[in-house]
Amino acid sequence: MIILPAIDIKEGQCVRLTKGDFATAEKVAEDPLKTALSFQEAGAEWIHMVDLDGAKEGSLINSPVFLEVARKTGLKVELGGGIRTMESIDYYLDQGISRVIIGSAAIADQELVKAAVKKYGDRIAVGIDARNGNVSGDGWLTDSGVFYLDLAKKMEAAGVKYIIFTDISKDGTLSGPNLEQLGRIREATDCRIIASGGIHTMKDIAALKEMGLYGAICGKSIYKGTLSLKEAVAFCRR
Repeated sequence: MIILPAIDIKEGQCVRLTKGDFATAEKVAEDPLKTALSFQEAGAEWIHMVDLDGAKEGSLINSPVFLEVARKTGLKVELGGGIRTMESIDYYLDQGISRVIIGSAAIADQELVKAAVKKYGDRIAVGIDARNGNVSGDGWLTDSGVFYLDLAKKMEAAGVKYIIFTDISKDGTLSGPNLEQLGRIREATDCRIIASGGIHTMKDIAALKEMGLYGAICGKSIYKGTLSLKEAVAFCRR
């Protein structure tokens, strides 16, 4: 299992939200590039980055931050937030981003997902962010009414190899991941599942690894010091 430390960007700043609520934005680091370099020093090979403004507005807003991290570190950047057209997918993947995440667009535009997967293969991931089992979009501000497992199966049928699953009620709470829903999505598809939301300590990392997940995204736990990134990365390589 791989560990993907997270940097979420709002107005150019490193922040963390609680349960996806923009009003809870808390600045957690001074400089995105320095933070990314510290993650690399701790042994991370991947980094998970999100354009929160882009997710809300449906456009690429903080792109210079992400491209700088991709250029100036040895990290592979997985990026989501506002990526809703083939042009934006092309732009990021041509500029050195390793994997892009289609989120809201996967709900309404499955033809985009199919076209992106056909062109870029496993450089495409789909983010499934659920509240009470239903998928949310537009920066988690709208309820699609689509059940998370139904969308996961459709994405698998479209050729998607990577799914990032977030239980929004767990995100930023340090209350532990939703193991039940992660287990169900793991069983329902053959996609590589990346867990996101609620990860707190090494106990959670061990539980996710035991489930056979592909990856785990860790944000607030690293910033608050409840999880050692270096220890987590070393544990998952064993």
